[in-house]
Amino acid sequence: MKTIHPIRIGDKEVLPLIEGGKGISISTGVSAGHWSAAGGIGTVSIVNADSYNEKGEIVPQIFHAKTRKERHEELVQYAVSGGIAQAKIAREIAGPQASVNANIMWEMGASERIITSVLEQIPGVLSGITCGAGMPFRLSEIASKYKVYYYPIVSSGRAFSALWRRSYRRNPEWLGGVVYEDPWRAGGHNGLSNNEDPLIPQDPFPRVLELRKVMRQYGLDHIPIIMAGNVWWLSEWEDWIDNPDLGPIAFQFGTRPLLTKESPISDAWKARLRTLKKGDVYLNRFSPTGFYSSAVQNSFLNELQERSGREIDFSKTLDDQFSVPYEYGTRKRTVYVRGEDMQRIISWKEQGFTQPLLTPDETFIFVNSEKAKEILKDQIDCMGCLSMCRFSNWSQQGPDYTTGYRPDPRSFCIQKTLQIIAHAKGENASQSIDNNLMFSGTTGWRFSEDSFYNNGFTPTVKELIERILTGY
Repeated sequence: MKTIHPIRIGDKEVLPLIEGGKGISISTGVSAGHWSAAGGIGTVSIVNADSYNEKGEIVPQIFHAKTRKERHEELVQYAVSGGIAQAKIAREIAGPQASVNANIMWEMGASERIITSVLEQIPGVLSGITCGAGMPFRLSEIASKYKVYYYPIVSSGRAFSALWRRSYRRNPEWLGGVVYEDPWRAGGHNGLSNNEDPLIPQDPFPRVLELRKVMRQYGLDHIPIIMAGNVWWLSEWEDWIDNPDLGPIAFQFGTRPLLTKESPISDAWKARLRTLKKGDVYLNRFSPTGFYSSAVQNSFLNELQERSGREIDFSKTLDDQFSVPYEYGTRKRTVYVRGEDMQRIISWKEQGFTQPLLTPDETFIFVNSEKAKEILKDQIDCMGCLSMCRFSNWSQQGPDYTTGYRPDPRSFCIQKTLQIIAHAKGENASQSIDNNLMFSGTTGWRFSEDSFYNNGFTPTVKELIERILTGY
C-alpha cells in the first residue's frame, strides 16, 4: 500500500480524507470536528441541522404556522440556527487551524438564504462549502463573497464544464476541489442522468479521468478531485493515488463514519449497519426531489414499492381499451379502466386497499384508509423543505408557491422521515429505522465483512482514520 501523504486542499495541507456530509442531523459538529482534528476535512451538514436550547437540549423542529409559506420561514430559521450551532461545535473541537467544511443540498428549500445567513453570522468559523443535488451555479459567488472555498459535487466532466463556463470561471481562486460523486454507488441523492442506466454501474476511473481532462482545459490541474461513493479500503484505490493522469486525488467517506463513537445515530441504526448484506442497499426513485437515491431496503422502501405496484391507468372517455366504468371519490366521478385492471382493483379492495389516490400522471394508486390519511396529512403539513417537492407540489417560487402539478402520492415527506430516523432513541429506535428512510452508500454491507468491526468494535473517528491510512 502506498503511503498517504497530505495534499493541499483549499489553503491548507491536509490528509486527503474527507468526511461526507449527511443531512438532517447525521454529520454533526461533533463528528466533523473530530474528523478535522485527526488531520482530514470534517464536513458539517447544515441541511436542517440540530440547534440547542439554553439547557443544551435539542430543539425539536415543530412547525406552528398555518400556511406553507409561513412554515417555510420557520424552517429557514431552524436551519440557520442549526447550521451555526453545529459549525461552532466543529470548530471548537477541530481547533483554529483545521479545515472544517459545511455541506448543503442545493435543492434544499431556501438553500442560498441559509448558507448566506450562516456564513454572515459566523465569519471565519467555516473553511469551505460543499454543495450538490442540483446545479449550484451561484456557489462560487457566495463562497467568494465570504472568503471560503467551494467544492461543487458533480457526476461528470460535462456537469462541471457547465458550472465553470456559466459562473465558476469568475471566482477560480476560491475553488478548493471538485467532488466526483459516483451516481450508482454513493449514498443519499445521486446525479444519474436520463441516458444512464441505474442498473448498470459504470467504472468511475474513465469518468474521473474525463473530469480531469475538462479541468485541465481550464487550467485547473492543481485542484484536487475528491472521489466519493464506493470508497472503503484505500488499498483498492492504490492505482489512483499519485497517478499523474488523474492529478491530485482525495477520497470522501460517507458511510464508514456512521459507525463511530462520535456518530450521533442510534445504537439500533449502528446495529443494523452491522447486519447489512450485499444487495440490501437499493437505488430508488421515490424521493420527492425527483433524483435517484441510495438507501437501505427496509419496510419503508418495501411499502413504497408495493404502493407503486398498485397503480393503474384510466381514461376520462370510453373507448375500446378503457371500457369498464369505475366510480371514485365522494362525488362518485366516473372514469374508465381496462377490464383486467378492474379485476385488480377488486382484488386490492378485498385486501383492504380501498382508497384510490390520483397521481400527476393521470393514474390511480390504491392504499388502505390509514395510509391515505397519513399521505394527506403529510401533504397538508408541508413546510417547504425542498425548493420544489413532487410529493406536496410545493415550490419556493411565488406568487403561488406551487409546482402547478398534482401532489404525487407515490412519494413521501422526506423531512418527516429523516427527522424521525435521525432522532430515534430508546426502545422504539429499531422500529423507527425500519419504518423510515435509511440512506446508505452501496458499500454499507461491508461493515458485516470487514474484520475491523469484529466483535462489535466501534472505533472513534481518530481510530477510523488511522485504520484508513493503513489501506484498510
